[in-house]
Amino acid sequence: MLRIVSANLNGIRSADKKGFFDWMAKLNADFVCVQELKAQAADLSARMQSADGMQGYFHYAEKKGYSGVGVYTRRTPDAVIEGLGIDWIDREGRYLQLDFGPLSVISLYLPSGSSSDERQQVKFDFLAVFLPHLESLYASGRDVVICGDWNIAHNEIDLKNWKGNLKNSGFLPEERAWIGDLFQRVGWVDVWRTLYPQAPGYSWWSNRGQAYAKDVGWRIDYQIATPALMACAQNGHVYKDEKFSDHAPLIIDYDYPA
Repeated sequence: MLRIVSANLNGIRSADKKGFFDWMAKLNADFVCVQELKAQAADLSARMQSADGMQGYFHYAEKKGYSGVGVYTRRTPDAVIEGLGIDWIDREGRYLQLDFGPLSVISLYLPSGSSSDERQQVKFDFLAVFLPHLESLYASGRDVVICGDWNIAHNEIDLKNWKGNLKNSGFLPEERAWIGDLFQRVGWVDVWRTLYPQAPGYSWWSNRGQAYAKDVGWRIDYQIATPALMACAQNGHVYKDEKFSDHAPLIIDYDYPA
């Protein structure tokens, strides 16, 4: 069984103080994909770099205290691909791919557009250039899982207050159409929604009001896989027993040959 985890940490140092790595040590995961490191290499302790037998690989943002992604693994990858080869994206540390034989494990932090119209345009620009990459990756024939904060809720079931967010970043018609095209036309599969068609699976809650206590959440953290890998998915859950971040970790187990 292959256990793959995706977790937006909203700061790796903050998550560490809240017990994330203690939890990770008990998880028996094969891969832990993390996003929003908000740190550079010099900021990481020895445990953050190599956590309890798992070696970390990272793609940092140039801007201090911003973005960044990583993958922890017990195996030595055949290849490590940092970034998409597009300067304005890669400066923000949003994509890391590790290859192991026929399997690729990717940690992704897709831009949020909620802070300004300018950042929403950056998000749209990212989506435009990311789609051909996803088409090529799908066509490669590899078994691929892309874990991360996609900052898009696909359908009404994926956020509690969908009516009030129809004009807000993360649930805009253009964003929903883009991710829908990824599933329907290109062929990628939303692992959680396929396993659990009726379970909301919220993974992020606003810090405003009592969103977490009232479970007024969004499902914006996904594991998106190629069909052959999806066929191996057995079960999954969103871990909420402890709170390491404003996001909760998404855990999926795959019956995939080691």
